[in-house]
Amino acid sequence: MRTFTYVRAADAAEAARAHGGRDGSRYLAGGTNLVDLMKQGVETPDTLVDITRLPLDTVAEEADGALRIGALVRNSDLAAHPAVRVRHPAVCQALLAGASGQLRNAATTGGNLLQRTRCVYFQDLSMPCNKREPGTGCAAREGVHRDHAVLGHSPACVATHPSDLAVALAAADAEVQTTGPAGERLIPVTEFHRLPGELPERDTVLEPGEIITAVRLPAPLDGTRSTYRKVRDRASYAFALVSVAAQLTQRGDGAAEQVRIAFGGLAPRPWRARRAETELTGQALTEERVTAALDAELAAAEPLRDNVFKIGLARDLARTVLLGLTRP
Repeated sequence: MRTFTYVRAADAAEAARAHGGRDGSRYLAGGTNLVDLMKQGVETPDTLVDITRLPLDTVAEEADGALRIGALVRNSDLAAHPAVRVRHPAVCQALLAGASGQLRNAATTGGNLLQRTRCVYFQDLSMPCNKREPGTGCAAREGVHRDHAVLGHSPACVATHPSDLAVALAAADAEVQTTGPAGERLIPVTEFHRLPGELPERDTVLEPGEIITAVRLPAPLDGTRSTYRKVRDRASYAFALVSVAAQLTQRGDGAAEQVRIAFGGLAPRPWRARRAETELTGQALTEERVTAALDAELAAAEPLRDNVFKIGLARDLARTVLLGLTRP
């Protein structure tokens, strides 16, 4: 049993002071990931700062129609929120695909984005893992890596990011609002998570002591349709082999006015398919054109020995999703 200091913060200032930007400090909200990692010995904080009393648990509509989602809004509450259900169905679908009802009742919006990888080597203290212990190596590269990345990985790490919600938020051009020692920041979700490079232990661009306070979900254009689809090994409560979130707005002639595509399960962060989006914008979404755009996007993939199948699976799933969003 490892001992640690527990502080229940009454406000953001007290939380920041208690955390202090120290390596051994962690913020605690729902705890659905952090507590599990502590039980496994992967996380060994000396200080836990409980932020559940901070006033960050509401969804507010801004003047321009954007939704400001507090970092402590529970996943179940966010999935059931009327404005989210009507304007951002992909976000609701991603949340409902992500976990059991019990976990959704505990997990928070901010915590969902800060989940750590489910790579089995990261969770196994007997195996080398650069994400857990930099410089020890990546056992997954030559080991069990069927579920791992085909895009954006590096020799140091091939793990994928597990969040379903983050993929839907990436497709919606959402932003993460933070506060920390240097003040407040607004970070695009697409830039919030880091690719591993030579520093795989750093999952996000957060600075020491910085805390998520909200997620800003911009209002979609009129007529926008969105959806989220996920392929997994079993029907429920499993992480994605491949997932796709897409938004589509069509002009009167049926051509795509705006198209946004994000993949999950392919990379260490939600992967925005920028090349495919560029090739499809202004075009009618025929099966041939969509397939060609997705093939161009996925041409950058560098699969490992056992996950080549993800490339074709991602293309076929994204094509089905995009064509399903088109008006008849």
